[in-house]
Amino acid sequence: MSGGPAAISAQDVVEQALALVTVDEAMVIVTDAAETSLRWAGNSMTTNGDSRSRSWTVVAVVRDGDQARVGSVTSSSVDPDAIAGVVRAAEDAARTARPADDAMPLIESGSGPDAGWSDGLAETGVEVFGGITGGLADGFAGTDRLYGFAHHQMHSTWLGTTTGLRRRFTQPTGSVEINGKRGDASAWVGAGTLDFADVDVPNLLSQLSTRLDWASRTVALPAGRYETLLPPSAVADLMIYLMWTMEGRGAQEGHTALSRAGGTRVGEKLTDLPLTLFSDPRSPGLEYAPFVATAASSESLSVFDNGLAADRVDWIRDGTINALAYPRHAAREFDVPVAVPGENLLLTGGDTSLDEMVARTERGLLLTTLWYIREVDPATLLLTGLTRDGVYLVEDGRVTAAVNNFRFNESPLDLLRRVTEAGATEPTLPREWKDWFTRTAMPALRIPDFHMSSVSAAQ
Repeated sequence: MSGGPAAISAQDVVEQALALVTVDEAMVIVTDAAETSLRWAGNSMTTNGDSRSRSWTVVAVVRDGDQARVGSVTSSSVDPDAIAGVVRAAEDAARTARPADDAMPLIESGSGPDAGWSDGLAETGVEVFGGITGGLADGFAGTDRLYGFAHHQMHSTWLGTTTGLRRRFTQPTGSVEINGKRGDASAWVGAGTLDFADVDVPNLLSQLSTRLDWASRTVALPAGRYETLLPPSAVADLMIYLMWTMEGRGAQEGHTALSRAGGTRVGEKLTDLPLTLFSDPRSPGLEYAPFVATAASSESLSVFDNGLAADRVDWIRDGTINALAYPRHAAREFDVPVAVPGENLLLTGGDTSLDEMVARTERGLLLTTLWYIREVDPATLLLTGLTRDGVYLVEDGRVTAAVNNFRFNESPLDLLRRVTEAGATEPTLPREWKDWFTRTAMPALRIPDFHMSSVSAAQ
């Protein structure tokens, strides 16, 4: 499909594959992707490009009483003659598979096809960057060295099943990152976006310039526990990892930090601050597919739930753990509500600007971003990672210097237990996880004793 239109439409792949099915049931998921990118380095544009691709999966189901066997085969072919072979391969895989632990009836069609079912791939191209290139050109004329990358994707997904379900969703995903360098100092800013119309490049460059100004003075600090202001981007990276671990079955079986004797931590109060961590497919500007479309089952998703509505889930509500992710089968087994994992994440509960939080800080650290985050202990959700592109010293309500980078050791759950102040929620781009997860809105958080476990030589 790269470089030109598909030889066969996504809808025809769905219908032709389903027409060839000889086993009890089947599901077909087709995702067409259009992508474009722009890269710059040393104050000049370097590369740009466009691509088109397709990935499609046939999930076959063989029923035997209460048991069901599943076979799933994925292809990137756009040749109509390949459809029959993929269907046969999925059916053969289903016939020889072990019984599925998550077997449930397929979701039935309650109405006709989704609006837009017959539409083609939603396109994108380098013209989507038209609104940011002028601001970048102005930045290139300055003395700071600028490096960065802008990326835009349009993923159009069609889901069809032998039960008559026909669902369709188009997901736009965009991001821009800019690194600024002045001497030995480096700073980073980024933004997530649907279409780049809301990206304010002059404001991003102003933030970069301010941070590079802060780095005109440097101070070396040792490892230790510091009052620390985590900006929204850093909070996003930590909360995303927390949400990824909020799988109901693992918690029920005692495998995760959300486990406790006799059950899970649902109902446990973490903080008196009114913090609510939630996913909502209809959150303006952060929308995602309002239904399940998965090619394989996992602890939190089931192929038998394909087409199931995805609604808002409050993972933490008013400071209390409120929900874990359960597909239908696990929800029935543990007698809990079904909860579909979210593809966006928002944290609310404060109304203070980051500047106001800095102004109320006697002495502490202001971070920019985190990176190379890895799990150390699943039982406590202890994470380790590095600070990156700017750690700043705050003294008597103002930023006075840049300091060295650190390695940190912290658990997102423990941070929520110890947080003393939350700022206003704003859309933000996670630094570590942006290749997998861009749709976030977070506040800054004040942590009175953030653990910088060692000094890092990273620059």
